[in-house]
Amino acid sequence: MPRPSTHWQGAIKAAMGIDMTNDTPSGDRIAKVLSRAGIASRREAERMIADGRVTVNGKIIDSPALNVTASDKITADGKLVGEPEPPRIWLYHKPTGLVTTERDERDRPTVFGALPEDMPRVMSIGRLDLNSEGLMLLTNDGGVKRKLELPSTGWLRRYRVRIKGSASEAKLDQLRAGIEVDGVKYQPMIVTFDRQQGANAWLTVSIREGKNREIRRTMEAIGVTVNRLIRVSYGPFQLGELKAGEVEEVKQRVVRDQLGLSNKPTPTRVRKPVNRPSAGKKRRS
Repeated sequence: MPRPSTHWQGAIKAAMGIDMTNDTPSGDRIAKVLSRAGIASRREAERMIADGRVTVNGKIIDSPALNVTASDKITADGKLVGEPEPPRIWLYHKPTGLVTTERDERDRPTVFGALPEDMPRVMSIGRLDLNSEGLMLLTNDGGVKRKLELPSTGWLRRYRVRIKGSASEAKLDQLRAGIEVDGVKYQPMIVTFDRQQGANAWLTVSIREGKNREIRRTMEAIGVTVNRLIRVSYGPFQLGELKAGEVEEVKQRVVRDQLGLSNKPTPTRVRKPVNRPSAGKKRRS
């Protein structure tokens, strides 16, 4: 999709009351600014703009093709957007029964509705489906989210997988070699048979892609049924002893070492899960 010309950038900014001292767009795109401020991902920010939920200098905007600077007054859902926070990352032990979306059309409980009230607005890095559990990474920064979701980042995602019955090495070798299911190609996985436990068996599966329901779909393709799926690590971050529903912020020293981000220290503490009467509704921003 072609980028808007500087002429149209100037016209849009003039309509918003944004001063331009020359013909070259300055600042950052509005969706990027909203993402860096922890309001929403860029895609969600673009939807907010299309819905008329964002204003610049008191005027509703309907196009994301706009650059803004620190001098512009921006609101989202009627609330003033402040200076971008330093990038932060949290570890969250997702229990089963929660969907990884901010709003669910079927009004099912969401991850974001179950987070502690005092947390800032965050986005998930990747997803875990309704019946999956374990480690999820959360961030206030859309750029961090995009970076860590890319397969090119190279971070391994490791899962403990319980299957019904057992699986032969010949079947597991199909996953190790890479498999195609319904026209979708999946990269080779690292699969280890851990132990048989009664009518079930436990495997350890490591992947780098994280496509939608990747492990469940590929297991089904080789005739194996998954009845429990727990993510235990995402890159260097481990689930460890974090209990279901708890949240722990990653120390900024670790964030800096792993991602080269801000070195400003922030406290680290474990936040307990909360019980809310209607977790499926949108959490406060």
